Amino acid sequence: MFLNTLRRIALTLTLALITGCTQTHSSYWQNRFPTHFNNDPYTQIDVDELLSFGANMANVPAASRAELCKSLLMRQKSSQDAGIQLHLMVGRLLSDSCGSIPSILEGIRAIPADYLSDTRLQRLVSINTEALKRMDYSPGKRSSIQRNSKKAKPLIKSKDANETKPMNQDENRLLREKLEAIRSMEKQLDESGDGSQ
Repeated sequence: MFLNTLRRIALTLTLALITGCTQTHSSYWQNRFPTHFNNDPYTQIDVDELLSFGANMANVPAASRAELCKSLLMRQKSSQDAGIQLHLMVGRLLSDSCGSIPSILEGIRAIPADYLSDTRLQRLVSINTEALKRMDYSPGKRSSIQRNSKKAKPLIKSKDANETKPMNQDENRLLREKLEAIRSMEKQLDESGDGSQ
């Protein structure tokens, strides 16, 4: 009887220790990337919440979007919250005030994979990430690329024009003279070759 009581106490203590270790481990990640079980919608890691957030943000004026982005950025500085990072990702598609694209993409890459285990969420993150990468080309980069391609087109056209343009009489005469000179050199080589044999 005494042994059974000791076993029960030992088992209870072991379970308490295991539970305590698990809670300590999860609290570490909650501080790093808090979970979405609270009432704050911006910390939720949920596809429907993110889509709703994006739709609502799309329907408010630009000034309101900017204010919302600024508040999310302030919160993100104090806490590396995965939900807020995902909201910034969606918000950045609608407002430049949601931060720089490279830092948002870096924040998305830092989110642990188990936070993004939902297939629908993975798809949303994948689509938004690709859209942000495409947006990362600043207007200056785009205009520079367009200017370079416009410069290249006339060069190509002028090169093509030179190749297809009919030759004038002077060019024809020069080519004939060169051809005659080559033929006479060939003839001299043939004659000198015949004489040496």
